[in-house]
Amino acid sequence: MSRILIVEDEAIIRSALRRLLERHEHRVSEAGSVDEALALDPQGFDLVISDLRLPGDPGTDLIARAAPVPVLIMTSYASMRSAVEALKLGAVDYVAKPFDHDELLETVSRVLHQRALRQGEPPDITAPGGERQPMIGNCPAMQAVYTRIRKTAPADVTVLIQGESGTGKELVARALHQQSKRAAAPLVCVNCAAIPETLIESELFGHEKGAFTGASAARTGLVEAADGGTLFLDEIGELPLDAQARLLRVLQEGEIRKIGSVETRHVDVRLIAATHRDLHALSRTGGFRLDLYYRLNVMQIDLPPLRDREDDILEIADALLEKACRRHEREGLKLSRAARRMIRDCPWPGNVRELENALERGVILAEGHLIHPDDLGLGPAPHAGAAAPAPPVPDDEPPAPGGGERADEEEEDLSLEDYFQHFVLEHQDQMSETELAQKLGISRKCLWERRQRLGIPRKKGPRRGTG
Repeated sequence: MSRILIVEDEAIIRSALRRLLERHEHRVSEAGSVDEALALDPQGFDLVISDLRLPGDPGTDLIARAAPVPVLIMTSYASMRSAVEALKLGAVDYVAKPFDHDELLETVSRVLHQRALRQGEPPDITAPGGERQPMIGNCPAMQAVYTRIRKTAPADVTVLIQGESGTGKELVARALHQQSKRAAAPLVCVNCAAIPETLIESELFGHEKGAFTGASAARTGLVEAADGGTLFLDEIGELPLDAQARLLRVLQEGEIRKIGSVETRHVDVRLIAATHRDLHALSRTGGFRLDLYYRLNVMQIDLPPLRDREDDILEIADALLEKACRRHEREGLKLSRAARRMIRDCPWPGNVRELENALERGVILAEGHLIHPDDLGLGPAPHAGAAAPAPPVPDDEPPAPGGGERADEEEEDLSLEDYFQHFVLEHQDQMSETELAQKLGISRKCLWERRQRLGIPRKKGPRRGTG
């Protein structure tokens, strides 16, 4: 339930707005002026809705005083000038009075949703070795994941985590468990794809002595071992149909029955499942029980692939590199600029796991203090949208010191950047952006990205061509 502060000097409008918001499950406080609002501590709210014209100071004074809480400005003067001025001062949006109820509610919902996404902070996770560290990444998609973890963890409901292989689904499961009411109880992790089909039911639900050939002693299953805690079933789409039926019984009734036993046992287990497959589509072909899918999908968390986390890739790479350096006792190794570019541009079909393996190779194979692209063991990563390879270094580039040995990566990178900068500055008065990109053998998008990185502004004014 969100807390909203209404700042409005007209009591009738203030009261009507309060009733409207409370009907939609918001907690509302009121103030008649900026001074009254400051006395209520606006930073303790999720949203401030303030009239522009107030007795004493204007409502826009609350924008800075309430920060980082967003301020939505109301004005009876529906002129663009007052609205634009409020937005320039930092208002999150404005509404003109008399306002439409549905439009206002939609604006409030959107602003609160955006604030919730920005507030998503990486949760701390305790690794099996006892080391505590936060999840890495702050792109919008991951902030949405963190928000979902924060809201879902205490709720003690079944969670389905979906994402490609290597995106960190087990990390999300650990975060959910460690922020839940069951944090002091065990977390049992099971990879359903790693257990032979003939043994999966015995592993999960246990068996009695003599239940089948080779069952020389009774065994407690992993579901029972997680009693009171959390059971994480990774790659649940690989679970055989017979085991799916038994698992459905656990979710519906909280009961298990060992193989070869006639007695049932009650268990209190929170289930978190993960998969890279489309379970709903799989159920249409008979590969997964539809009733189990609906039982699992109480709350869903979608993990983005690494290629959609461009802002996070290098941060993740640095953290993984530091760990690999410690494991192999090679502290001080750094990624060369060319290696960083390759990591940033690689599509990473294997996601974080593939990146971690590449960095492991780099740490092992690096001969100096830098990890170069060929140390990573990756194929050439095509630049998104590139029409042809980047221009080669000019023929008069001085040879690398040390004869046939590889030149220092920073010098190589610098020469390429210098060549690009020199070419663009020399020809941008005569060529359009399209022509420049074609001559350099890159896409217009790549040209724009390099301009931004090197701080080369586009030439203003009329120019020949379509660029």
